[in-house]
Amino acid sequence: MTNISTRVDAAVQSAINEKRIVGAVIAVMQDGQFAHLRAYGMADREAGVPMKEDAIFRLASISKPIVTAAAMAMIEAGKFKLDTPVTDFLSDFKPKAPDGSTPTITIRHLLTHTAGLSYDFLQPPDGPYNAIPVSAGIDGDFTMEDNLSRMVRAGLTFPPGAAWLYSVAIDVLGAVMAKAEGTDVEGAVQRYVLGPMGMSDTSFHVTDPNRLVQPYSNAAPEPVRIGDNFKQAFVPGCAPINLGTSRAFNRNAFQGGGGCMNGKALDVVRLLDTIRSGGGPILSEASTQQMMSNQIGALRILFDPTGNTAFGFGGSILLDPAASGSALSPGSWQWGGVWGHSWFVDPTRKLTIVNLTNTTLEGMSGQLPGDVQRAVVGG
Repeated sequence: MTNISTRVDAAVQSAINEKRIVGAVIAVMQDGQFAHLRAYGMADREAGVPMKEDAIFRLASISKPIVTAAAMAMIEAGKFKLDTPVTDFLSDFKPKAPDGSTPTITIRHLLTHTAGLSYDFLQPPDGPYNAIPVSAGIDGDFTMEDNLSRMVRAGLTFPPGAAWLYSVAIDVLGAVMAKAEGTDVEGAVQRYVLGPMGMSDTSFHVTDPNRLVQPYSNAAPEPVRIGDNFKQAFVPGCAPINLGTSRAFNRNAFQGGGGCMNGKALDVVRLLDTIRSGGGPILSEASTQQMMSNQIGALRILFDPTGNTAFGFGGSILLDPAASGSALSPGSWQWGGVWGHSWFVDPTRKLTIVNLTNTTLEGMSGQLPGDVQRAVVGG
């Protein structure tokens, strides 16, 4: 534990000293035990507020494995199946494929991002998700019904199952879960994951603003403060990611299962490690094995140009980590969040790493995640 903490401290402090991040909470579990939990830097630089271990972060796409785990628990409870059509619960959700047909989209398509849906920041500025527009759930105040109808108008980019494309699919999944459970999305996630796991600080709306960290974006000579209507460049040739800080307090905005939750590092690492170790009080081992194994066959995700990354449920699967520059073992499960987060589950090493930072894009896809990986595994 001492060696891991010493190395992680050095990696994170270097990122702070070099002004790549403003603050972070790093949590590591090894074989079911905490190996590291520490806060670094500032939660709010301008206000002089130091980061604390129980700080609450806007989770962005770290919402996805939480909501996915709840969906898997609902499948176990018989609420729906992987091959259930979405229209069994959302009768009007019938986006058309490029050929004009209205294909069947299933729960499996949603879980694996193979439904043909998209994100606004993965389309050109004049693409349908930006022209209509369709919310990615990181800003804005659309209702769930409104955003679903906008997705239908935008149509599909390919027939379900034909390709992999990161998308609003988990937002649609959340709407299915809410309908199946007869509640809102948070009610379903609360029943199947948050309650059993004791994740009382994880929610779609923040009630204690003093614990919510201030987000920043990488810039020279130091990260810049993010407010509402912030445009974060991401994929060249595509529209920026629309970020908004006030959405975390907006109870009228839709509860997007793909990116609207808020929570703390301790709860996230405990949940991911519970999945790694077989599901504990929320899931069977069979369901956790599905989540952590390739569910898209020969398809590969678009964010790894080496073609070594597939997708499970809730996160990607590293087939050849070394070829992708990762220190983790083959078969590791991972993902991140645009507000500045990344997580990694290495089943071979019985290892779970959660990096929650308040600085994007460094904390998600910059130098820091790899530095922390190497610090933890000693490589």
